[in-house]
Formats: sequence, structure tokens, C-alpha cells
Amino acid sequence: MLLNAVLSVNNLLLNTYSYPVLSAPTLTKKPIRHIAVIMDGNGRWAKKKNLPIIAGHKAGAEAARRITEAAAKHGVEFLTLYTFSTENWNRDERWISDLFGLLAWYLENEIKSLHKNNIRLKTIGDHQRLPLKIQKLIVKAEEKTKDNTGITVVLALSYTGRDEIVRAINKIIKDVQKGEIDSIDDKSFERYLDTYNIPDPELQIRTSGEKRISNYLLWQTAYTELVFDDVLWPDFTEEHFEKAIYEFKNRDRRFGGDVA
Repeated sequence: MLLNAVLSVNNLLLNTYSYPVLSAPTLTKKPIRHIAVIMDGNGRWAKKKNLPIIAGHKAGAEAARRITEAAAKHGVEFLTLYTFSTENWNRDERWISDLFGLLAWYLENEIKSLHKNNIRLKTIGDHQRLPLKIQKLIVKAEEKTKDNTGITVVLALSYTGRDEIVRAINKIIKDVQKGEIDSIDDKSFERYLDTYNIPDPELQIRTSGEKRISNYLLWQTAYTELVFDDVLWPDFTEEHFEKAIYEFKNRDRRFGGDVA
């Protein structure tokens, strides 16, 4: 039933939407290294069209593919997508099962395409809580793409910022007990985070009109510029993405310094 529901919206998506390929705006600043995205609005998109909720997530996955291509074109090195939060474990079991079924389908069927396009896949979060099948598919996908040199797509799975920080502190406690460290600062603390060796995002985009960060990359977004868009995630196009980049590059980032 899940696969039928997923495939049933393919024709709708293809027949209803056309996503124009736009030229990049004229921007003078250097490319953004890391963009984080809160992909919000999949369920509302499906309800508006009287479709099953899983259809919204299917359309959202297509949007993620589209924005990955756009990000790569703009020279972005890392694109982190908020895929499944720790709080999402509190949702209806059927919803969780359907979502992981869709994720498994993509990990099994899209990995060849990712590898062919020189895309590296990484994941962050508490993976011990994920279904064993998903854990195995993640390991397989990360191993297959680990040497790719194109854009790195980071999926935040069973992830929240507070949980990541708590897990980092527990790792530090263990190392202190073993006598391996006796002090910590912000740089050494970052070694214990899921995002170690990934630069902090310069820009974070949230769709659907909500204006909050929802426990996402709390440590990493201390100086991140936030852009909020009213469009639901499945309708988020390359044009919306470019507008967010344009807004970011026209901001004055002072990091606590004097006003220019």
C-alpha cells in the first residue's frame, strides 16, 4: 500500500509542476559553504490536495532532490536537511512506519544516482533508535559515497540539537573518567558533536511560514543567517532557493563587530 501511495503521486507531480531552470543572480560574495534546511509543510501540502500524508513526503523528497541540484550548481559544499527529529518519535506509529518505508525506498533506489553524480551522503543523529534496516542502508550509502568530491548531503535523522549536545556531554564525561581530557573549550567541544568536520551553516532556510528553529543545529547556528519562506516545502523551487541566497548575500554579517 505504501509503495502504491508513493507512486500514485508521480504523475500528478510531473503533470502539475514544471520547475524552470533559472540563471543564478549576479552576486559578488563568495559561494556559501553550508546551507541547512527545515523542510516544513509536507503534510499540509498533501491535505490541501486531498492526498495521503505520505504523498506529501514523497513530493518533499522530490523537492529535496531538486534543491540538492540547485545547491550544487551554486557551489554549496554541504546541504543539511532536517529529515526526522527526535520529537517525531512521539507521532503516530503508522506515520513513522510510512516515513521510514519511504526513506528505505530512496536509500535503496537512489544511492546509485547519488554516486553517479559525485554526491556524498552523510547522516547525523541518534541512529541507535532507527530501524535496523535503515541503519544498514545508511552505512551502505555512506560507505559507497564516502570518496565522492561533490556536494555533501547531510540527513538529520532521529536528530535534535539538544539531544546532540547531551550526547556530546556524555561522551566528554566518559573521556574525563578515562583520563583522556581534563578541560574543554568551544573548539574541543565541537569534536564531540555529530557535525565534527562539517562547517557551521552560514544560511538556514525554513519553509511553510513558520518562524522558529525547532531544536535544529542549536550549537552550529549561533551565527547563522535565517531566511523564512511562506511556501510549503514540496512547492519550494530553485527560484525560491536563489531568492534565499540573494537575501543572505545582501546582509551585513558582523559577528558582534562594529556597524559598518
